[in-house]
Amino acid sequence: MNTNTNTQDGPLAGITILDFCQLAQGPFATQILGDMGADIIKIEPIKGEWMRSFSLNNHYIEGESLSFLTMNRNKRSVAMDLKKPAALEAIKRLVPRVDAVVENFRPGVMDRLGLGYETLKEINPRLVFCASCGLGHEGPYVKRPGQDMLIQAMSGLAMLNGRDGESPYPAPYGAADFSTGLHIAYAVLAGIIRCQKDGQGQRIDLNLWSSLLHVLCQEVNTYLNGGGLPIRPSSAIGSPYLGSPYGIYATQDGHIALGMNPLNKVALLIGAAGYEDVSSSNVMENRDAIHDDLARYFLARTTADWLDILLAEDIWCAPVNSFAQLETDPQVVANKILQEFDHPVAGRIKVVGSPTQFSRTPTSIRRPPPQLGEHTAEVLREFAGMSNEEIQNLINEGSAK
Repeated sequence: MNTNTNTQDGPLAGITILDFCQLAQGPFATQILGDMGADIIKIEPIKGEWMRSFSLNNHYIEGESLSFLTMNRNKRSVAMDLKKPAALEAIKRLVPRVDAVVENFRPGVMDRLGLGYETLKEINPRLVFCASCGLGHEGPYVKRPGQDMLIQAMSGLAMLNGRDGESPYPAPYGAADFSTGLHIAYAVLAGIIRCQKDGQGQRIDLNLWSSLLHVLCQEVNTYLNGGGLPIRPSSAIGSPYLGSPYGIYATQDGHIALGMNPLNKVALLIGAAGYEDVSSSNVMENRDAIHDDLARYFLARTTADWLDILLAEDIWCAPVNSFAQLETDPQVVANKILQEFDHPVAGRIKVVGSPTQFSRTPTSIRRPPPQLGEHTAEVLREFAGMSNEEIQNLINEGSAK
């Protein structure tokens, strides 16, 4: 998809978000809102937010962090030194014109800056103020660090992964960050909708730990209600709480994943004997031995061959794709989830776009991720009513860039 600032308005056109977020959880959330048409004003330090100097695999394109580009499209950048009174005053002049503030600093940072909810709601009583942190805004762990892998460890997710007798494994992606980002996005929308009904804003608190536990609700609730502790399998079964034939199996040229299917039906189709009377799709007893037995038969054919055989009999199965296979998958192409935009420095960038589809107000990539401070003057003129002279004074004294 080409970058186009004149595309049809998205469903959130007319909503303005003041975004103080850094790293992943907050920027991912505000990008979701920006994709749907909200005007996202990203407030950054003079030297830029942390993610501008970090990129997965140390992969930069013409000096631009791909991680930053991944989570900051459809935003305008305002670079300010929030420790300087003039910059704080300029920010406060923006507040009456925005619908929501989103921040993911450690608890108390916004208050110490003079930009906490109690201060800002006096300026704009309709303001929805969403604060997200690592472990919670109250309690004994408030001062502890709250990074994604640490949350995966504390939540029990890492203990669910891996095989029996091996070390726990964290998920190889930002499970806590991105699940929290989704929670932030819908919580902010809920707050705005409520404000549109009664004219009053409110504060919303989220944290990585609670958000990830919410995603793990099925596993956690199983334990809480007498289901016992999860016991990790020694084979490639997909969950410590599930049995055979669920899991992943090597084929002649790759791997195939099986969902929950009647064991006797799967065994019949692949030629495995001895399971004719086992109709369960979740066999816990001897599950590792059963998995290993079935695995011998899957090695006889290619993944494509097995898909043809099993899908024809309505067996829940799928190929185990690499990213290279994913990129060219015809359903991925049909879903139009992989998109492109032009960046003034990095050039043509391929990204995962918005998964939402609106018939009347489609999402779009209207702006590439901004250069640091690219929109400072533009936003201060538009929202704070500042003159060119006032803006230049801020820049000259180092309060803005």
